[in-house]
Amino acid sequence: MTARFSRPAAAFVLAAALTIGTAAYAHHGWEWAEETQTTLEGTIREIYIGPPHPTLKVETAKDGLWQIDLANPSQTARAGFAEGSARPGHKIVILGNRSTQKDQKLMKAVKITVEGKDFLLYPERIQK
Repeated sequence: MTARFSRPAAAFVLAAALTIGTAAYAHHGWEWAEETQTTLEGTIREIYIGPPHPTLKVETAKDGLWQIDLANPSQTARAGFAEGSARPGHKIVILGNRSTQKDQKLMKAVKITVEGKDFLLYPERIQK
């Protein structure tokens, strides 16, 4: 049995696939982030360890709640950051690249320091 799509339906499916695929690629690469690295300090409010990449929700005194994207789960684990490495309420310092969209509170971390312990997620990307 062969499925048939009308041209408009097929065009919609193709456009949706390209849009979703492009958004996922852009978000998981570095193209969406500034080249310059900045430091963000705050308190961990939420932790997610899992695919497609672990994330933290970090509250800062100045800007409120930020999403911090870590490396993929395997790379994050190799950096030593895993379940139990941190918990909500811990103080954190993030070195990373923030979103080029200034209204977005989103940063990709290259290094995080939780309660004085460093986790080098992308040591080769740390700017000197």
